[in-house]
Amino acid sequence: MPLDGPGVQAPSRLLISCMSVIKRLILLLVVVALAAGGAMYHWANAPMTLAQPALDVTIKPYSSVRSVAVQLRAGGVPVHPLLFNLLARVMDVGTKLKSGNYEFATGISPYELMQKLARGDVNQYVVSVIEGWTFKKMRAEIDANPALKHDTSGLPDADLMQLIGADRAEAEGMFFPDTYLFPKGSSDVEVYKRAYRLMQRRLNEAWASRAAGLPYNSPYEALIMASLVEKETGQADERSQVAAVFVNRLRKRMLLQTDPTVIYGMGDLYTGRIRRRDLTTDTPYNTYTRPGLPPTPIALPGAASLAASLNPAQSDALYFVARGDGTSHFSANLQEHNRAVDKYQRGEQ
Repeated sequence: MPLDGPGVQAPSRLLISCMSVIKRLILLLVVVALAAGGAMYHWANAPMTLAQPALDVTIKPYSSVRSVAVQLRAGGVPVHPLLFNLLARVMDVGTKLKSGNYEFATGISPYELMQKLARGDVNQYVVSVIEGWTFKKMRAEIDANPALKHDTSGLPDADLMQLIGADRAEAEGMFFPDTYLFPKGSSDVEVYKRAYRLMQRRLNEAWASRAAGLPYNSPYEALIMASLVEKETGQADERSQVAAVFVNRLRKRMLLQTDPTVIYGMGDLYTGRIRRRDLTTDTPYNTYTRPGLPPTPIALPGAASLAASLNPAQSDALYFVARGDGTSHFSANLQEHNRAVDKYQRGEQ
């Protein structure tokens, strides 16, 4: 067969045609990549117009790149979250963005802003105290902050409380969970003072607007209740219902029987799970063995838990059980509660 016959020509033309299409696609991809790169370069270096000529924006500790972008936008800096995340990857600073209070001025570019965050050019430093933390965890967080001067290091809790002018020796629950700004080199005593005073103010405000007939003899007892509510649920709309259960049980002189108090009383012996013998081992905090409220709070409650404890829901519920999806089933009697336990805890229908 001749070399230039139809049996050779057809595949050759097809191959040439395919190669031509591939070259065009590669060229198109290169053009698109160059265009995207050019657009990205232009965006990264273009001056931004902020919501105000100068802004202070606080970036919280442990924030992801996406969270940083969200906080910047909320503070009036118009960064695009997707492009901001891409720029962090290109600059290889995704894990280097630092928390703190930053000052930004109109005209700053995303690239300059990213450099500022990566260097940690903060106006003020920040320490965050999280709702539900114990005071022990709060102290560890403050002790680990390199921008603070650690004047309370090694002090017993009671001495620390005396140092900040508190009227109680017990520290648990007495500090309001919030984000606190401070200049570098500030004494940790000032952070403790501010957190203590803020808790006193929030507690007194909540106490002043409390519902009538609550079984608390003092704001401190309400604070203890708020700490139980804080540890029992992370659902905002369930806090007042959980508070109602505990209030109803106190009124009826029933044991509170709440696991977080048992865990707190176990201290370092708690390894992640409660066994039956833990529920029957008496400690000052075991509400399965001792009536009433525990002697102190068991955590640092936030504003929502304070409000719920002093204005619980109108409910006759005496029990609740976790459904397994983050919510709880509330029951007014033991029979209904046992059915809920069978359904949600034991998987019985």
